[in-house]
Formats: sequence, C-alpha cells, structure tokens
Amino acid sequence: ALLISQRLSLRNQAIVHLLLLLASAVVLPFALSNRVLASLQTQQSPIIWLLTTLLVTVGPPFLFLSATAPLLQRWFSHTSHRSARDPYFLYAISNAGSMLALLAFPFVLEPVLAVRTQSVIWATGYACLVALIIVCAIVLNRRKVNTTQAEDVVDNAVEPVGVAKRLEWTLLALVPSSLMLGVTTYIATDIATVPLIWIVPLALYLLTFILAFGKKQFIRPPFASTMLPITVVCLGVFRVLNPPVSIWVMFGLHLLLFFLAALVCHQRLAQSRPHVSKLVEYYLWIAVGGVIGGAFNALLAPLIFPTPLEYPIAIVLACLMRPTTDDERKSGWLFPVIFAALIFLVTYILSLFVPRLGLSLRYKDAIVLLLPLAICFVFSIQRPIAFALGLAALMLGSLPHLNTTNKILASERNFFGIWRVTANPILRFRVLHHGTTIHGIQLDDESRKCEATSYYYKDGPIGQVFDVYNAKSTNMPVATIGLGSGTLGTYSVPGQEWDFYDIDPSIVRIASNPMLFTFLSNCTRGSYRVMLGDARLKLREAPDGRYGVIVMDAFSSDSVPVHLLTSEALELYLTKLAPDGVLAFHISNRHLKLEPVLGGLAHRSALSAFIRRDDAGNIPGRYSSLWVVIARNDAALGEIAGDSRWAKLHGDIVWTDDFSNILSLLK
Repeated sequence: ALLISQRLSLRNQAIVHLLLLLASAVVLPFALSNRVLASLQTQQSPIIWLLTTLLVTVGPPFLFLSATAPLLQRWFSHTSHRSARDPYFLYAISNAGSMLALLAFPFVLEPVLAVRTQSVIWATGYACLVALIIVCAIVLNRRKVNTTQAEDVVDNAVEPVGVAKRLEWTLLALVPSSLMLGVTTYIATDIATVPLIWIVPLALYLLTFILAFGKKQFIRPPFASTMLPITVVCLGVFRVLNPPVSIWVMFGLHLLLFFLAALVCHQRLAQSRPHVSKLVEYYLWIAVGGVIGGAFNALLAPLIFPTPLEYPIAIVLACLMRPTTDDERKSGWLFPVIFAALIFLVTYILSLFVPRLGLSLRYKDAIVLLLPLAICFVFSIQRPIAFALGLAALMLGSLPHLNTTNKILASERNFFGIWRVTANPILRFRVLHHGTTIHGIQLDDESRKCEATSYYYKDGPIGQVFDVYNAKSTNMPVATIGLGSGTLGTYSVPGQEWDFYDIDPSIVRIASNPMLFTFLSNCTRGSYRVMLGDARLKLREAPDGRYGVIVMDAFSSDSVPVHLLTSEALELYLTKLAPDGVLAFHISNRHLKLEPVLGGLAHRSALSAFIRRDDAGNIPGRYSSLWVVIARNDAALGEIAGDSRWAKLHGDIVWTDDFSNILSLLK
C-alpha cells in the first residue's frame, strides 16, 4: 500500500492512509472473547492459532501504525524545514519513543492500570494520532508546489535501487532481528529465567537504531566493528573455561555482543540510506528483513533445531556483516574459504583425538575449542569474512567433541521451550530440565525408581499433603496441573483416578516414554489420564466437585504462569474441588515471591491457607521447596492445620485476569 501510495499526490496519499487507519480501528478496543479462546486446538501447536488471532485483533492497527512512520517522514521531506532533505533522523526519534514506551509500560503503566483500561487508553491514543495525521495532511496540502511532478523529476535523476542494494538492506535488518530473539531465548533458557528479561535485549535493539540514525554519532562505526570480534572471543573463552563468576557477568557479555552486532548492522543500514525519494522502499525492505529474522527464530528454528542453534548462526552472520577492508576486497573469497577449511580441519582432528587423552573436561574443551578460536582471532581479526567463516568452521568441526561430552539422553524443542533429559552417572539419576530449571529426577536404582524425588519427596510438604488425603475414607480423583516427569503419580493408590493437565505435548511424550522416566508407566498405581491443553480451558470440561486434591505445579522454566494464579482461576479450582478438598500450590521460585498473591486470594475468598518452606539439606536428588495449601476450612486440612511446620498464610495482593503486577513480587 505504501509503495502504491507514494506514486500518488500528497492529498491522495493522506486519504488512502487515513482510510486504512480508520478501517483498522474497528477492532478497538482490544479484547479476546470466550469464543476465540474456545477455538484453540489443544492437540496441535498453537502457533497458527496465535498468529491468526493476533492478525484479526491487534494486527490491523499495528500494521498501519508501523506504516505511518515512513509516510510521515516522506511528507516531512516536502516541507521547507532545513532537515527535510535528510529526514532519516526521525527514525531515531521514532525508536526513542518506542524505547520510552517499552520501559514505561512494565514500570509505570502496568502496575496501576487494568488490561481493559490499557486497551481503552490505547484506543484513545490511536484516535488522537489519526487526528494529528489529519492536521499534518492539511498543513502540507497548503503548499502550492506540484509535488507529484517534482518527485518525477527527482526520480529520473536518482539512480534506481538495484537487487543487490535491496538484498543488503534486508540482510542488515534480518541479522539483528534474529540475534535479538536468539539472545533472549538463550539467556532465558541457559543463563537466568528472570521475569521481564526480554525487555533488556529489546531495549538495546531499539537503542542501536537510535544511535545509528541519530544526527550525532556517539559511537563511531569503526569502534563497534573492531570490538565485535573481540567480544566474541571473550565470550567463547568464558563459555569454555566457565570461571567462577556471577551469572550476571555472562549475562552482560551476551548483551554486549548483541549490542555491538546490532549496532554494526544498523550503522551500515544508516550509511546506505538512499535519496529521500526512495525512502518508503528503503523502510519496506528493512521491515521485510525484520520479519524474516523474527519468523526464522519464532517459527522455523523450533522445528529444525533441538537447541537454540539460531543464536550462534546469527552471531556468525553478524560478524559477516562487518565492513570489509580494502585488502579483503582485493583478495576476494579465496583466502576466507581456504582459511575456514583449515580451521575446520584443525578443529575436527582435535575433536577426534583430544578426547582420548587422559585430561579433564575443561582441558579438553580448551584444546579443542580455544586453540582454533585463538588461531581464528590472530589471523583474521582484520578480515571480517575470513573471521566469520572461520567461526562457522570451528562450530561445525567441534560437533564430534560436543556430542561425546554432553550426556543428553533426549531433547525436544517446540513453541513452549526446550526440554532436556540428562544422565548423572556419578549420582546415578536422570534429570528433566526446562531451561535452567529442574522439573524432575528419577533414581537409576531399580529398587528406588518409584521413590518421589526433587521437590516431591515423601517427608516433604507435598508428601504430607497426600499422607493426609490418602488416609481419608473417600477416594476421590486427583488433578495435577503440570506433568513434569510424572513424579507426583507415585502418591497414587490403587483404585484412585488421576488427571494430569499439561499444555506441552513434548513433556507428555517425555514423561510417557519408559526409556526416559517410568513414574507414569510403572509407579502410578491408580488409573490416570493425561489431559493435553491449557489447564484453565481443560478444567472447565471436568464435572463440578470431581477432585479431592488439585495440585498446581505448572512452571515455564522457573516461572509460574500468571493466569493460573488469578481470582478467576481460583474460582474455577474451587468449582471443580470437593467440599472437603485441598488445593496445593507449588511456588518454589528463584525470582518471585508469590506468597502475597496466594494469601490475598485466600483472604478474599475466606479460605484457610497455610505455607511450608522445606529445606532438603544436602541429600542428592532432593531440592528445597515452598508449598501452599488452601481449603475451605481447617478441618479439610487435617493435621496440617496444627503442624508447626506449616504457618498461616497472609497476603493482600489479588491478581485477576484483568490485572497483575509481576514487579511488585520480585525478590
């Protein structure tokens, strides 16, 4: 629409764009109906449903808002302002506004505004923007110059944009977009699952646009291009040697690498900006590159890579985007290709023979990985293409070594994240990981395979809950929200029905595979069903009062899904719970203090709530845990209500589907 409208007069451009903006406003204010939620298919990936839902809700206004920025810059170029001939600085201002909104939302707006209120305010702002665009169009229309004829003269004088230049713009936008999502996934998966962690890479991404397109260059392009390979090498050394430093050091190195890489690409983008008559096409190809980079990471990478391999691939591409030197341009591709082949050969040979030496794993890694990296750095630091290809060759050549040192029994990746099952030959148990968090442990000893471990051990909080429940004369079904490795199934008794609710098909496959875990297949003495889908939606289908115990044990890595801890969620649980039933919430967490939320929910509904923090000590296979139990009265909790290890839970925070505030609970 922009490419077509740029051939129109300014008046017709304004009319077309305003009509599109007004037409897209029909979906405002934003809302999701129960009918839309009910259309979610639980037996397949939610990606198509999610994209379709976004397309028909927030899609239209977001699409045409993003098209407004280049259109207004194009209009600005027709004014008599002294900067009209080079309006690209407005792109820096636009991204500064985006960055301000990004930081203001979680820290200023979300803590005080409900979701519905936010939607109404956003719709009001949208209407104000449309009004301001109309004002801009009226002011610009007063000019007496025939802008269409003037543009034709300029277009004939300006060199047309070729395929090579379009490809360059696309790649320079694609790499930072992919790298931003890649570093976010990697940090959240393998370093620290901190709430709102994605804000930091996104803010840096916007900052690089601001620095690259700003009128004043605070960081010169040669500096970022020189520091990028140095940072790559430093990160590689830290990754291999794993020195005893804080995780925040690694966190900072990854973010510095991303910042420098994105800045290199965006500075090259800014330097290659065309004449203002080609402005709209320039921004179009930048958008295309951003979309391809994002789609590759979000849609394609989870299907083809078992681990976040898109991240190192994007690092190699970012190094390839560095401006080439005169010497490298003269020598062509011959030296980079030969150099990469030699790096691959050296790394591959080391990968085959070094593991046979009687060295510790750290020394083996240092020889196999750091020696080729040092060669790559010394001989190609001033040759961007050779360095990037050498880095790629090192990664490929080291695969035999990496495959022999990692004791990974299984790995699955999908929309919901990355699951890994690893073996610990020293302690003799296998572990289920989701990101940086352990979700289950099973002992290898045949006589102890049905022993509850990790956060669920027999003399821990949840063990006591089932001791109390199984001692009752009633034998009502049990529901668990979150399957994990299926450890909780060890508490089932003959004749008891269990319903395991989980949204992730990968975890269902892992827990049901007896080659990995046998808690479900061999240790669950009652009958059980696995209910695939979001627990809030699937629980609606259960009969009222069906369950004697409902265990909320759902985690995404280390984070409890917010929508499972709202007043509406609690109301649903109580509806499906027997009159003397018990709700058990597992809230062990490294970053959030969730006690005030559950205390507030219980107080609001006049329920009885107790909390127990249990220290597992240094027993292998056990982890300290924090559990909350809620019931309609103390009598339903039995001995728990009088046990000194359990304390009355208090709190005054209430989350709803319309309002939650993660920041208020950060430890």
